[in-house]
Amino acid sequence: MARITIGRTNLGYEEKGTGSPVVLVHAAVGDRSMWDHQFEALARRHRVVRYDWRGYGESDDTGGPVAHYEDLLALMDALEIERATLVGASMGGGHAVDAALVAPERVTGLALVCAGMTGREWPGSFTEAAGRAMAGAVPKERLARYREGHADPDPADVAAMAQAQARFVALGPRRGPEDLPAPVWERILELYRTTFHRMWSGPPTTMRSPEPPAEGRLAEIGVPTLVVRGGYDVPEIREVSDLYAAGVPGARLVELPDAGHLPSVERPEELTEVLDGFLADLHPEKSREQRTSSDAIHYVTERDRDEAR
Repeated sequence: MARITIGRTNLGYEEKGTGSPVVLVHAAVGDRSMWDHQFEALARRHRVVRYDWRGYGESDDTGGPVAHYEDLLALMDALEIERATLVGASMGGGHAVDAALVAPERVTGLALVCAGMTGREWPGSFTEAAGRAMAGAVPKERLARYREGHADPDPADVAAMAQAQARFVALGPRRGPEDLPAPVWERILELYRTTFHRMWSGPPTTMRSPEPPAEGRLAEIGVPTLVVRGGYDVPEIREVSDLYAAGVPGARLVELPDAGHLPSVERPEELTEVLDGFLADLHPEKSREQRTSSDAIHYVTERDRDEAR
């Protein structure tokens, strides 16, 4: 286990490979292990770093407000990475965007995989659907106690909440567990179980965002940006991807039609191919022989959509 100190916190991390730096930022579910395939594959041509957010995986717990984008930049400082391409999944993508807004000189590119966005409130359609999906998973009295932190949660409650959340978010509204290979579904459930057990047994935290947050500031992003959207993702999360694609100057949108909210786990080879192609475009100094078939990936752009009409 490798750990590095930033301020008063120790973060679990790994790095592999040489070349242009790439930092992988995991989702608010699971830990850095969600990047297993991408970490190994991208390290063939890049210096790749993946780490656990504080309160996740092998990183320390810290109660109270946490600015994950500050941790990301501090990790880069500690590893002497002056500039890097940031690849973020779900809310990890939101933290990568925040880092790019706060310290644009530190970021060479952004890859936002089914990403969240700080400052954006979920519409009523999302919160109502989430409420229905979670209803009855865990009795209200125990859930309230778990949310206070420092609890010893019943494994059955952890499993029930993981199942409800994974069905709602990871699968999306048009699929069931039977639509995924059994090992993939079990891996997704494992990520959710790990998250809820750690969340309920550790100190409560809140997320601190930049002021102002990302919503309304996308035009300030001046680096090449790839937006990856899952075809089966929750509609309101797909809308956030569309906002990034339309709001970030020159952003390129690619859809993985057979993926949900966690393509790195569900469709690892496809996501890796997309990321590899994006990174090859960012670093043309790589020889043509090193570049993969992902060079031919078709990015969905606003021009493409206009021409299709």
